[in-house]
Amino acid sequence: MVADDGTCAAWTKSVEETLRHHGVRASTGVDAASVEARRAEAGGFNELEREPGKPLWELVLEQFDDALVKVLLLAAAVSFALAYFESGESEGGHSFAAYVEPLVILLILVLNAIVGVWQESNAENALEALKEMQSEHAKCLRDGVWNGSLAARELVPGDIVELKTGDRVPADCRVIKLKTATVRVEQASLTGESVAVDKRTDAVRDADIELQGKTCMMFAGTAVSNGSCLCVVNTIGMATEIGKIQSQIKEASEEEEDTPLKQKLDRFGESLTKMIGLICLIVWLINYEHFIQFSFKAGSPIPTVTFDLGKCTYYFKIAVALAVAAIPEGLPAVITTCLALGTRKMAQKNAIVRKLPSVETLGCTSVICSDKTGTLTTNQMSVVKLISVRNEKKLDQYEVEGTTYNPTEGGVIGIPKNLDANLISIGKVSALCNGAHIEFKNGAYKCVGEPTEGALKVLCEKIGLENMRGVEAKRESDPEQNAQIVCDMIESTFDVKAMLEFDRDRKSMSVIAGEKTKGKRNGSLRENELLVKGAPEVLLERCSSVQLPNGSTLPLSASMRKMILAEQAKMARSALRCLAFATKSALGELSSYDGTEKHKAHAVLKDPSAYASIESDLTFVGMAGLRDPPRPEVAGAIEDCHTAGIRVIVITGDNQLTAEAICTEIGVFSNQAEVKGRSFTGREFAAMPRSKQLKILQGSGGRVFSRAEPKHKQDIVRLLRDMGEVVAMTGDGVNDAPALKLADIGIAMGIAGTEVAKEASDMVLADDNFSTIVEAVSEGRSIYNNMKAFIRYMISSNVGEVVSIFLTAALGIPEGLVPVQLLWVNLVTDGPPATALGFNPPDKDIMTKPPRRKDEDLLTNWVMFRYAVVGLYVGVATVGAFVIWFTQTSFMGIDLSGDGHTAVTLTQLTTWGQCASWKNFKGGKFTAGGVTYDYTGKNACEYFEAGKIKASTLSLTVLVAIEMFNALNALSEDGSLVMMPPWRNPYLLLAMLVSFGSHFVIMYIPYLADVFSIVPLDFNEWMLVMACAAPVCLIDEVLKVFGRAASRRELKARLNRSSSFFSA
Repeated sequence: MVADDGTCAAWTKSVEETLRHHGVRASTGVDAASVEARRAEAGGFNELEREPGKPLWELVLEQFDDALVKVLLLAAAVSFALAYFESGESEGGHSFAAYVEPLVILLILVLNAIVGVWQESNAENALEALKEMQSEHAKCLRDGVWNGSLAARELVPGDIVELKTGDRVPADCRVIKLKTATVRVEQASLTGESVAVDKRTDAVRDADIELQGKTCMMFAGTAVSNGSCLCVVNTIGMATEIGKIQSQIKEASEEEEDTPLKQKLDRFGESLTKMIGLICLIVWLINYEHFIQFSFKAGSPIPTVTFDLGKCTYYFKIAVALAVAAIPEGLPAVITTCLALGTRKMAQKNAIVRKLPSVETLGCTSVICSDKTGTLTTNQMSVVKLISVRNEKKLDQYEVEGTTYNPTEGGVIGIPKNLDANLISIGKVSALCNGAHIEFKNGAYKCVGEPTEGALKVLCEKIGLENMRGVEAKRESDPEQNAQIVCDMIESTFDVKAMLEFDRDRKSMSVIAGEKTKGKRNGSLRENELLVKGAPEVLLERCSSVQLPNGSTLPLSASMRKMILAEQAKMARSALRCLAFATKSALGELSSYDGTEKHKAHAVLKDPSAYASIESDLTFVGMAGLRDPPRPEVAGAIEDCHTAGIRVIVITGDNQLTAEAICTEIGVFSNQAEVKGRSFTGREFAAMPRSKQLKILQGSGGRVFSRAEPKHKQDIVRLLRDMGEVVAMTGDGVNDAPALKLADIGIAMGIAGTEVAKEASDMVLADDNFSTIVEAVSEGRSIYNNMKAFIRYMISSNVGEVVSIFLTAALGIPEGLVPVQLLWVNLVTDGPPATALGFNPPDKDIMTKPPRRKDEDLLTNWVMFRYAVVGLYVGVATVGAFVIWFTQTSFMGIDLSGDGHTAVTLTQLTTWGQCASWKNFKGGKFTAGGVTYDYTGKNACEYFEAGKIKASTLSLTVLVAIEMFNALNALSEDGSLVMMPPWRNPYLLLAMLVSFGSHFVIMYIPYLADVFSIVPLDFNEWMLVMACAAPVCLIDEVLKVFGRAASRRELKARLNRSSSFFSA
């Protein structure tokens, strides 16, 4: 039989059939002469493929494949060309000031490209981390000779290898012989199982069984935690399970879509491109009569065309200035800054974001697909229930607190102050019949050894000793030395003479122990005692008596056995793993066994088949229920998800009963009855038609998928994304990496997570805490709202600039704002307030709203209307200030005659191009900053060109001031400034101060004033600026009233739809 990929399905074959398939003998291994042929047939060495990375030039080019970036590049190119030709024609030659605008745009694009290339080059490290999991060497048998240090990459199918405790499995292998009674392998990182897996030589019947069921197979990258065995290599390199995961990671990375933010910005960029192109063309064409004129001679039907290149170029410059005004040059930089600030906030909450756009994507997460082991649970086995026999008809039951290996976390509830005989015996078995130990390192308690045995050590610590005086004080003063002080004290009293290892047939293990000090017991020397732990149903069959709290024993009756087994069945239904404890004092020859080979009883211990008879006639002392418990804070986090409209789907490699019990306890399901129709194994779900799969995933409430393999996880994530969901996938193991890569947001565990999972993820949880995800989602929503605030602010300001230039062109007045001024406003003046809006405090109800749609546009119709109204006012006010200075000497009681400027009529201003043909026009003059500007006589027409510098300064200053007021409007989308006062965000007030300060600097420092073509203003002129700018707040407050009303209607409609859905 062969597997789906054409390799040998060795798990379905007997040992002999497998060896025969590979053409080898277990005693001699592969012939050295056949190695090359075998390697060629297998497709190469036993290593994972290395994909060639993208060249640097390709990464750089990809950063410019963006609609908004292309618009900026075009604007920079046109601006550069105009600056080159204009400065070349001027007397002074080329000046740096002429190139400021295109150079600044290019600098922004280069910086963004550098950030993009850095992120891209770090994105595929998951594959490299996967390679590090491979074993470097293996003990291999070839030509009958063992090589203890053969490079693992040299292995070929058919090689015989020996694996022992601590070894990392070098390839996918079939177990052919157990050299110890048991072999256990830690494969949680590959399959998600919370406990080590027992391996055996027996074949399994089902060729399509999940990885967890292939108990005769060892998988590359997993580790042997206990025992030793011989295996035959079945598959190598990319044909191994870990190789398949690499292929899946690669496929998932190829399926990666742009983040919702990038999709929105791309759509916005495309719309902006079309809008800018259209407006530029209109502005240029409506002024065609200024540079092209048609005249007809008498009697000739053919017109005479007069073309003025200078005027044509001038109006083309106006069109370019309009493009510069419309393009939010600072938007990419401000978005990057806002996202970076978000990552800092999240890092403070233990969520480390690896990819900046992921911050925003978190905000629209609608489904969280979570692994169970290590994510929802602690991945630390704990005893949660303890049972002992009080009398023939009643059991003593104790709840055990604590979810970690920390023995000081919780205790045994209801335990008597003076320990009874049963509790003392349970503690003794837990401490001595145990191969693990608890240690305290780096501020945390950890288990070294089997998790189940570590849990029993912690149980012993919580039960304590008969005399606990000073014990806890010692642990507290030096936890590193006294992490398991109770167990250490018991171990110092007893000497373990022999261990009867666990095997699958007896389902138990035991130790022979004797007290280290000799003393009299009933007139004789103290004898050895057998301490046993194992499966309750099997151990009870070998028990003949039970121990009572006072230390006496009673014969184990059928009714007592039934009572204990009924409790065990009840614990099993709660997904608890049960272990029974028993003792035996009458050991015959073993009573005096001293642990040496010379003792006459040693021969009995050399024969494992005799262990069952030694472990007979036992005395039952108690039973414990263990599990990998849920994290205490997870239930609250799940409830927050429900409130926020986020569904939680659990996908785990663990067994179905355990997964269902945990999910019910933490609130994924409200009760056990709700589980029906919502819980499936990975194979069950994979076998369903797509229509049924989609039906199962649709609707409200949680789902759980157990015994899931990597492909199942990917399929579920892919289906959810096809349904339009924004999927966050959590996980810690290698088996989670492909799904982490495929999900919209891959979230890895920072403590328990493998490097493979971390490198495949978008975000890493430093505390492995599910509730941190919920906080990160809340932060993501807040960041998105803030991002909308500054985009709303920047775009409405830019619309105002567009309107200003459009009105300038439409009215035919001189150009009020030059490109370098617009660039200064967009980058420097707008930048600080836009960035400060990223610090807006989150709305109080942010986690009570449903997730926003993935395809929701940044600019809705209502928002566009608001931009148009506010932008129209910005444009009118900016142009208005320009016109007022030229045509008025006072306005609304403000005296503007202080500079002595000469007023002209509105008609003269709108037809200034014909100035040379006017009779008796004397021009004008004015003062600014103590300097007199005289444009009279021969230079009269210069009054509308060089002489517009004061009017242009007023225009620019009104624009700056109005945008500062507009920043206050952007504090909240619909909230009034009365409810959301400016001091709620002190950073915004500081940013406004910086922006105004920057404007003062360029206005009152002569050199900079010359660069930006502006002059200083006096007090009355500042009053005019404020009078033109302040009304924008009033206009937006009125618009917010309508916005709040629309939001209330939408919320009411959504609640009505929700109630209709649930009632149905």
